[in-house]
Amino acid sequence: MVIQLPKVISGYFAADKDSSGGAVAECFTETAVVKDEGNTYTGREAIRRWKTEATTKYTYTVEPFSIVTEGDRIRVTSHVVGDFPGSPVDLRYFFVLEGDKIAGLEITL
Repeated sequence: MVIQLPKVISGYFAADKDSSGGAVAECFTETAVVKDEGNTYTGREAIRRWKTEATTKYTYTVEPFSIVTEGDRIRVTSHVVGDFPGSPVDLRYFFVLEGDKIAGLEITL
């Protein structure tokens, strides 16, 4: 199923697909916060390291299939398949946008 994602969110998933921590980090504001697997990453450099480590540790594909706006957050639900424990799984990505950048991202089950 193809869904319409805001440009910056589409850019995030494209950069993630290319396994580029630097390109993923560029989707975020300088002071953005990411929460994933019980950890918090603040700022572009921490986000770049987080994504680089994740793509080095695991091979995976992400297919967004649902988008809903919830107040100031955009929830994108994606089917994720890879060589990580618990695969496959549907994850919820909660984005907070600031202009044409991501100011916050929380990834949950």
